Amino acid sequence: MADAARRRPGAAPAPTDAAHLLEIRGLHTHFSTARGVLRAVDGVDLAVERRDVLGVVGESGCGKTMTARSILRLVPHPGAIVAGEVLLEGRDLLALSAPQMRRVRGRQITMVFQEPMTSLNPAYRIGNQIGEVLVAHRRDLSRGQRRQRVVELLRLVGIPSPEQRVASYPHHLSGGMRQRVMIAIALAGGETRLLIADEPTTALDVTIQAQVLELFQELQRRIGMAVMLITHDLGVVAETAARVAVMYAGSVVEYAGVDDLFARPAHPYTQGLLRSLPQRGRDARKSRLFTVPGTVPDLLDLEPGCKFFARCPHAVADLCLGSEPPLEPASDGHLVRCRRVDEIAAEEGSA
Repeated sequence: MADAARRRPGAAPAPTDAAHLLEIRGLHTHFSTARGVLRAVDGVDLAVERRDVLGVVGESGCGKTMTARSILRLVPHPGAIVAGEVLLEGRDLLALSAPQMRRVRGRQITMVFQEPMTSLNPAYRIGNQIGEVLVAHRRDLSRGQRRQRVVELLRLVGIPSPEQRVASYPHHLSGGMRQRVMIAIALAGGETRLLIADEPTTALDVTIQAQVLELFQELQRRIGMAVMLITHDLGVVAETAARVAVMYAGSVVEYAGVDDLFARPAHPYTQGLLRSLPQRGRDARKSRLFTVPGTVPDLLDLEPGCKFFARCPHAVADLCLGSEPPLEPASDGHLVRCRRVDEIAAEEGSA
């Protein structure tokens, strides 16, 4: 696909610079359906820094997973990437041939999918499934060296007795152990620069969630890779991420450092998400949880203008309708897709 065909005229500049590992600029991924075109990813601008953890948060269906799949060029039929750039150290992944992309996928950029029980093949031993990655990306290894490397990877991700576990089937393992196997598969290529983790703690109990998140942090420090952590859990983001991108209806609406975002949320949607978190204290137990009013808009029938307009308590038709707000700086390193940032800050401050 030619560069000119993929760039969207008038797209907001991505929050990136040459020092970043991954840059996403004006990414659009659409699905053609009988009802029309569904804009699953609608102009995403993102950056992942080297050796950093980026949290991507938002409601179900906001485009988090499809953005990750677009990075890896794993968009399912009938979806297609129709515009944008995905730059890995300045190299546009969308311009690569299929064989070139296969050398990147699973080696330099890897992904841990949401549910390990459906991602792992129940008919194959876990050692064989990790070994498949080595066959594809480490052809210099002999069979004996591959088995040794599989044991090393299982030990790396904290699976006990790895010499025996290589012969286990997925159903022999707990949910937390299966997730560790998925992480071992993601690291098997040997040159991981970016690990994308899609809801890696879903369906795990709280104790196992904490262990898996600690493992990600340990591996990130040890290997020096960057991590893109996709989640709906703001508590997970607060504990693990350095930067946060908040997505809504296929677009990034806020991008900031984690401390800045939690201390000074600027977009009304982000403010609503933070208010919906359970509060501590005796009075909090008696009060009802806050909910963001309304529902997510139909991605097949988006109205022109701000996508959050119908749910926003600060919306003004003259400013918010007509064209979608650009992703612009609200402060140093803090980007927001809203035309009323200053007025909202003043209103919140007075309240």
